[in-house]
Amino acid sequence: MAFLSVDMGNRNNLFKKFFESEKSGGLTLIFFTLLSLVLANTEFSSEYVRFWQNDLGPMTIEHWVNDVLMSIFFLLIGLELKREFKEGELSSWRNASLPIFSALGGMIIPALIFIGFNYYQPTINGFGIPMATDIAFALGILSLLGNRVPLSLKIFLTALAVIDDLGAVLVIAIFYTSTIFWLYLGLAIAVFGLMLLLNKLKVVSLLIYLPLGVLMWYFMHHSGVHSTIAGVLFAFALPSDDMKGKTDPSERLQRALHIPVPYIILPIFALANTAIPFLFGLNNSFVESVGAGVLIGLVIGKPLGIFLFAFVAVKLKLSTLPNKVNWLKLIGAGILGGIGFTMSIFVTILAFEDEQTINKTKIFVLISSLAASLAGLIWLHLSLPRKSK
Repeated sequence: MAFLSVDMGNRNNLFKKFFESEKSGGLTLIFFTLLSLVLANTEFSSEYVRFWQNDLGPMTIEHWVNDVLMSIFFLLIGLELKREFKEGELSSWRNASLPIFSALGGMIIPALIFIGFNYYQPTINGFGIPMATDIAFALGILSLLGNRVPLSLKIFLTALAVIDDLGAVLVIAIFYTSTIFWLYLGLAIAVFGLMLLLNKLKVVSLLIYLPLGVLMWYFMHHSGVHSTIAGVLFAFALPSDDMKGKTDPSERLQRALHIPVPYIILPIFALANTAIPFLFGLNNSFVESVGAGVLIGLVIGKPLGIFLFAFVAVKLKLSTLPNKVNWLKLIGAGILGGIGFTMSIFVTILAFEDEQTINKTKIFVLISSLAASLAGLIWLHLSLPRKSK
């Protein structure tokens, strides 16, 4: 029992460090988003927007951000997913069942709402936009409530967002791949297989895995499957076994990325993808279809799906509510789950080709994320006790 209490203490300390990182990263993300929107709507607007379209070698700066830097972001997501499944909150069915069911509801219901508004329209391809939760943004908003938030609620929201990220990765891989070049895809899979073999042979040097990861990214980038998927595959190919007191390659790389991803990569992504001048109109048909699908999907569909699936799972005794979390608090976390932002904007870029459609959809993602942030903050402010017990 003493060992168990020490182990739980270490896990809680690990989670607190992760929460602090994501919290401050989320607030940084908010700042750079606001900065980008301001710059895009000043006298420097045309120069600022044009900057991201400049060529830098074989790609534009925007493509370097969305294809290369975001692959590193997805690498960190993959490493965090693997850690959660191995030793974190998703390592046992008892801990994982409620966030798993909740995340499924939070993906299915918003997608159905979007499809309902965009049925028989070319914009139906954007069904994945309201499915995701921005973990950094959501935890950043949750942190504003301070120590009134029980640790169990923070863990639930984090696990929910982590599973959402996994869902987003699968949706991108399956539904947002148009033309596949099988030779390049086969080469990417072959490199992935080689890394798995090296893992099996107990090779642990990052100096061997990193060049192979770059090579897999190159092949994936030319295969038609979005190159960010290579980041997730790379994460799962890295060794993560006990190394007799030494940190394994997965943990070393995860620690190395915890600063640059939230404080460099995601702010640059926000700058590149929220450079939106508010000079275009929003016609009625667009508001009724894409706008309504994104707004209602994220702000209403997300918490509704999370609550309904969680409620059914608990009533069927497939899951139990975490300690110090009641239905009101869970609904509050579900509302914050409607903060799509990074992943929703990323899926928008993949779903549509027309620049005006992309920019208009981004506006609705921002409006929806802001509405979910304020609604979740107010809901939890009213439902949480004044002081943490």
